[in-house]
Amino acid sequence: AISTPPATHSRGGPHIAAGHPLVPSPVAMTISTPPPAPAEPQPQQEEEEVLVPHQELPNGTQPMEVVPAEPAATVENQPTEDTPISRFTWTIDNLSRVNTKKLYSETFVVGGYKWRVLIFPRGNNVEFLSMYLDVADSAVLPYGWTRYAQFSLSVVNQIHNKFTIRKETQHQFSARESDWGFTSFMPLSELYNPSRGYLVNDTCVIEAEVAVCKVVDYWSYDSKKETGYVGLKNQGATCYMNSLLQTLYHIPYFRKAVYHMPTTENDMPSGSIPLALQSLFYKLQYNDSSVSTKELTKSFGWDMHDSFMQHDVQELNRVLSEKLEDKMKGTVVEGTIQQLFEGHHMNYIECINVDFKSTRKESFYDLQLDVKGCQDVYASFDKYVEVERLEGDNKYHAEQHGLQDAKKGVLFIDFPPVLQLQLKRFEYDFMRDTMVKINDRYEFPLQLDLDRDDGKYLSPDADRNVRNLYTLHSVLVHSGGVHGGHYYAFIRPTLSDQWFKFDDERVTKEDAKRALEEQYGGEEELPQTNPGLNNTPFKFTKYSNAYMLVYIRESDKDKIICNVDEKDIAEHLRIRLEKDREEKERRKKEKAEAHLYTIIKVARDDDLTAQIGKDIYFDLVDHDKVPSFRIQKQMPFTQFKEEVAKELGIPTQFQRFWLWAKRQNHTYRPNRPLTPQEEALTVGQLKEAANKAHNAELKLFLEVELGLDLKPLTLPDKTREDILLFFKLYDPEKEQLRVCW
Repeated sequence: AISTPPATHSRGGPHIAAGHPLVPSPVAMTISTPPPAPAEPQPQQEEEEVLVPHQELPNGTQPMEVVPAEPAATVENQPTEDTPISRFTWTIDNLSRVNTKKLYSETFVVGGYKWRVLIFPRGNNVEFLSMYLDVADSAVLPYGWTRYAQFSLSVVNQIHNKFTIRKETQHQFSARESDWGFTSFMPLSELYNPSRGYLVNDTCVIEAEVAVCKVVDYWSYDSKKETGYVGLKNQGATCYMNSLLQTLYHIPYFRKAVYHMPTTENDMPSGSIPLALQSLFYKLQYNDSSVSTKELTKSFGWDMHDSFMQHDVQELNRVLSEKLEDKMKGTVVEGTIQQLFEGHHMNYIECINVDFKSTRKESFYDLQLDVKGCQDVYASFDKYVEVERLEGDNKYHAEQHGLQDAKKGVLFIDFPPVLQLQLKRFEYDFMRDTMVKINDRYEFPLQLDLDRDDGKYLSPDADRNVRNLYTLHSVLVHSGGVHGGHYYAFIRPTLSDQWFKFDDERVTKEDAKRALEEQYGGEEELPQTNPGLNNTPFKFTKYSNAYMLVYIRESDKDKIICNVDEKDIAEHLRIRLEKDREEKERRKKEKAEAHLYTIIKVARDDDLTAQIGKDIYFDLVDHDKVPSFRIQKQMPFTQFKEEVAKELGIPTQFQRFWLWAKRQNHTYRPNRPLTPQEEALTVGQLKEAANKAHNAELKLFLEVELGLDLKPLTLPDKTREDILLFFKLYDPEKEQLRVCW
């Protein structure tokens, strides 16, 4: 789900081949290829730039803000244990003296494929360094070639490595898109400023890390057949919402409560959040293929622009909970949201030297836990309840006691049956004056015991008879950087040992290691190529990591993981959705059989009379309003005339059909009647012969002669000298135009 600015691909002038005389020298390159090792999955993500192939931009043109389709976002294109991965280093000397628009690195090989890095040292007509990964031998590859790679491109900061600029993405390379990257990789002013560390002694160091992945054919994969579950379609940048909705849907008690919310057959899903959510959950439960979320986002009041915006997951979760909580008031499911998700904690300030204590009880639907400085969830809870000393200049003003030394903290009164933990992966960096993503390693257990250490997280008022032992239900993952990314979820719908990955339209079975350990974040070190040598280990940061955890209390899991069947769904909803499903199946069947049929639109005098006069309309007829026939292409035209006779009550011997001619001003006029030879053809043959534009439909005018009794008469013979005229009369008093017969 890409929601942020573009990179680009070369359709302009000729490429400069490696070794071309314009390429400056010397250019030193090294390539290190560690043995195959597991690499961090990097699904398609919203980059700091929206990625498009590199096209040469006209002078002064900014790259257009586009949101391309995700060609492989929903495909399981992740590096596996035998995925070839390599790091390539390109050292460019005398960069400021390069006088060519484009510059290619030497070719390097990953996964048996030839690659090279392409840069525009002065920018691709933008004030940024433009940089791409290119298929080096694309010009000589066989027709229809494709290859898929995840890769990152970096400009190394040679003074402080931590300021190295690195951007990563993935792409399905093909003849049409043989390179992929970032038009606006970094400002030229940063690159060429010697004090910034990217250009030292006029030398620049560029690195590319490439993992070539096997592409599984998305279209042949059936999520329902393989897993029993279906996914949610991505509207553009709604993967964050899809992962949350799948998590909520797979809390059966919550789903049952949503089904029991009162809605009526007169409600419209696009205007009712409860009905839209009921409809969505029903389709997730009974559909055989992925489900659209458009009705739900419309019920939020979102338009298409909103759907392409990256929203905050925690905010969406709270807004959705509040809306549902409000709609449940006064119904049989009132209070469900609170019963499931609401816990309480106590804020306290306690004086040390006098007997005074101030407390305030607050509720929460989710908890925000620190990641930075904490190695796991328990460390975050320790920090959450950490006691702060109020002393010195920060003494507490206690009623009747004045300024006093005091202790300030938070303790939990109770935890909810479903515990939602938001991990603070994003925070503001004051030193760099920007938001950053915390990719530090952060562990979370399969079972979470919040009664540990004699209930140190609990307040004195907490009910110690409640056992606060939780089991992990879902892990919501963010892959990417602070400016955007891709979201997906690992869920155990029944709390069995089997995990499933819900990644937009695609659902796959996953093992526990993938769902837990691989989402801890941190760094991973690849094995060295030559362990005997003192090589620097190759480490890479994991940009995919957990940002939200959902735990279910062991003592409540039988109630929460309950059975939900059709009896929980209101009859009007079942009938409505079954009709929708049947209509969808009908349209699907029609679409599949569309090549067997054609549409014939038949206009008559009555249609001309209806068209001219009521509205100001320049043409003789509006073809969208005339009788329309869906006819099998194999049907003889003479049989079609019998269909017209049945439908319009005009015997075949009184029918004369004319072909329309489209004029230069885009209006239509009857041109000539069909010949006997044409009427002997099938409908499909006639359409092909008469329709030079190969439109999906055939337009005909039906000439009928009516007597005084308005019954059809035999038509006069038509010779080559005869023409068909239509007269329009303008009445200036009524200011009306009409057809004269």
